[in-house]
Amino acid sequence: MPRILIVDDSATDRCMVGSLVAEGGFAEIEYALDGLDALAAIGKRPPDLVITDLVMPRMNGLELTAEVRRGFPGIPIILMTSQGNEEIAVEALQRGAASYVSKSKLAAKMCDTVKMVLAAADRLHSQARLERYLVRSRREFVLENDPSLFGPLLACLQEESDRFRLWDDAERTRVGIALQEALTNAVFHGNLELSGALREEDEDAYHSLAVLRRHQSPYAERQVRVEADFSHASARFVIRDEGPGFDPRQLPDPTDPANLERVSGRGILLMRTFMDEVQYNEVGNQVAMIKHACRSIERRASG
Repeated sequence: MPRILIVDDSATDRCMVGSLVAEGGFAEIEYALDGLDALAAIGKRPPDLVITDLVMPRMNGLELTAEVRRGFPGIPIILMTSQGNEEIAVEALQRGAASYVSKSKLAAKMCDTVKMVLAAADRLHSQARLERYLVRSRREFVLENDPSLFGPLLACLQEESDRFRLWDDAERTRVGIALQEALTNAVFHGNLELSGALREEDEDAYHSLAVLRRHQSPYAERQVRVEADFSHASARFVIRDEGPGFDPRQLPDPTDPANLERVSGRGILLMRTFMDEVQYNEVGNQVAMIKHACRSIERRASG
C-alpha cells in the first residue's frame, strides 16, 4: 500500500485532503504541518508521494519541492494551488513537482491525480529495477553539419552512461569535452574542410566560411555518423565524417611549449588526455575513443 504524506498548515485542509485520499483507497496516510515538518518525516521514513500546500510558514511548498528534489529525487510531489499563487505553482513545477490540483477542485480531481502520479512513479521504479539487469546498450546517430545538435547529443550520451554508472561527475565532464572536440573536428575540419590555420589567422573569416559551406556542395551533403557502445566496463565512441580525412601525425605537438597557444591540435590533445584510448583510421576521417569505468564507481556499484 503506498504511503502518502499530506503537508498543510491548515488542520481543516489536512483532514479534508486526507479523507479524499482515503476514500480513493489509500489507507496509509501521514501528515505534516509545513515544509520543515515534512522534511523531518521524510528523513525518518520516506513516503511514496507528497501532497503539499504552497503557502505555509517556516518552509513553503516551493522550498519543500526543491529540498525533496535534491535529497529524495524519487519521491513525486503534488501541489495544492489556490487563486493568487499561480506563479509560485509554475516555479514549483519547474523545480520538479509532478502535478498539481486546485484547492477549488480537490474533491473532483485529487484521487485521480494521486492514482496517475503513483502509476507514473511505479513505472519509473520498475524501469530502474529492470535497468540493473542491463548489460549493454548501443546508440547510433547520423547528423547534419549543425553544431546546435552537439548539446542534445552529448546530453543523451551522458544520460546513457549514467545508466551504467561508469564515471564520477569529473570524469563525466571530461568525457563530454572530449566528445565535443571530436564532433567539432568532424564537422568543421572534416566535412566542411576548414583549416586550423585559417582559424588562427582570422576567427571571423573561419566562422563565416563555415556558415557558407554548410549550404554549399559537396559540403552540405556530408554527414557525421556517431556510434556509442556502453557496458558496465567501458564506453566506446566512434565518430566518422565524410570529408577527405587527414594525417593526425602531421599536427604540431600541442604539448610543446612553442605550440601550446595554437588552436591546431588542441582538440586532439584533450581527446587523448581525457579518453583512455584514441585511434584514427588510415584515412583520418574516423576516430574511435574508449573510456573505461572509474574503479571507485565500480566498487560502489558492487558494494
